Amino acid sequence: METSPSRFKLVILGSAAGGGFPQWNCRCAVCSLAWANDPRVKRRTQASIAVSANSVDWALVNCAPEILSQLQATPALHPRHGLRHSPLASVLLTNADIDHVAGLLSLREAQPFTLMATPGVHGVLAGSSAFDVLAPDVVERRPVELGSSFDLVPGVRATIFPVPGKIALYLEAREQAEKGSLTTDREGEQTIGVELTAGARRVLYIPGCAAMTDSLRARLEGADAVLFDGTLWRDDEMIRAGVGTKTGARMGHMSMSGDRGSIEALRNVNVGRKIYVHINNTNPVLVDGSEERITANKAGWEIAQDGMEIAL
Repeated sequence: METSPSRFKLVILGSAAGGGFPQWNCRCAVCSLAWANDPRVKRRTQASIAVSANSVDWALVNCAPEILSQLQATPALHPRHGLRHSPLASVLLTNADIDHVAGLLSLREAQPFTLMATPGVHGVLAGSSAFDVLAPDVVERRPVELGSSFDLVPGVRATIFPVPGKIALYLEAREQAEKGSLTTDREGEQTIGVELTAGARRVLYIPGCAAMTDSLRARLEGADAVLFDGTLWRDDEMIRAGVGTKTGARMGHMSMSGDRGSIEALRNVNVGRKIYVHINNTNPVLVDGSEERITANKAGWEIAQDGMEIAL
């Protein structure tokens, strides 16, 4: 990428939901196409993005388990100077899900960067000694509060806000034991969206969302691009596919289709580009030419794939 100080750039490093696509132990109808190398589907890693306003300093939003291969596949994120260097200046986490934090364990080579997350997410990381490989004298852990705006990298301002969702899967048992129930659409620190601005340009990244609210819809209005939770096409998709027992709502994700789905919820919202990210391996929109892909495209939605670049 050539240096352009005034241009906002975003790279979709990974576009799949947890487990990637194809999922390592799955032979659902969609994964079977990938295992057979069907040209109608493309392999995808777990969801994360990289952003920059000057093509020199870059930030990640979430850090997938495949972060090393994602960095290797993205020339803008390769080391350039001296023996030790990385364009990566900061990482912002939207929650504590394994597919969003596990990649941090690979960024342990004494390379300085700033790790940003809500106090709650930082507390989860602090509770696991595995993340101590990120030496505190090298990696700064900076808490950021809901509703706050801050510089993510030079020229890119981030504002974080709550969206309906639930805590990470591995924390569910603790919440059920402590509270006697599990809330899957609570608005709080456990699931956030990120508004990214550079100059007059505005992009929103929301890889997990359990329901559309009036305040969220209003926030999306007029954005240059919205990258939104595309986990499932329909709420009971995993049950129908025979690979799971949970609905999308139970997992904290609204579906694409249906009266309460994201296509309908955002049909009349004025957005420059609508792009689905965090797409589950069972979702038929992954298949080029499928009825579901055509329906989504006709409604104005793009289906993200790894390596997709957005320049504004």
